[in-house]
Amino acid sequence: MINVMLVDDHAVLRDGLKNIIETEEDIHVVGEAVNGQQFMELLPECEPDVVLMDINIPDKNGIELTGMLKKNHPDIKVLVLTMHSHDEYFMAAIREGADGYLLKDLPSDQVVEAIRTVAKGESIIDPSMTKKLLGFYNQKEESSQQSELTEREKEVLICLVSGMSNKEIGEKLYISDKTVKIHVSKIYKKLNVKSRSQAIIHAVQNQLVPLP
Repeated sequence: MINVMLVDDHAVLRDGLKNIIETEEDIHVVGEAVNGQQFMELLPECEPDVVLMDINIPDKNGIELTGMLKKNHPDIKVLVLTMHSHDEYFMAAIREGADGYLLKDLPSDQVVEAIRTVAKGESIIDPSMTKKLLGFYNQKEESSQQSELTEREKEVLICLVSGMSNKEIGEKLYISDKTVKIHVSKIYKKLNVKSRSQAIIHAVQNQLVPLP
């Protein structure tokens, strides 16, 4: 069972998300918070596996809360669900350790699947944000960090930036899920990142993948 905590000051949205999530047999809402203070107070008793975090909430914003949460409870996954498609919010959330970043106009079934994805230790980024990031950078010479990656690791990194899951990467490259995880782990170590979303941002910022 995946225990989820909702952090959003809009009651209608929280109720809607809760109703949708509660129809799933493997996901359960264990708590709701309307502001930063309430979130921090309820967190110990709720013990969530995944926090569905809005950015615009009273007291402390969702980005600040994400940083605090990840510092003290690194195993709890944070999935940001927001109306903000601004790049500064996205980059800030990833830097603070968010495991996923989705926009609120995403279909509800995709939000549910995203909860499962981050609960498994993977990361997910709204496709529109990835495309926007890719559009910011022109292809330049490879950095020294890319030269440290093996050819297979470069292929896996390209798949990560494309938004593929471990299973999809394995199918594309004809390798097992276990082998994919090994490659991803090595990529994290070489790039000095802690999550898939951070690896994607780092790869794009440093031109480690071919850009359109």
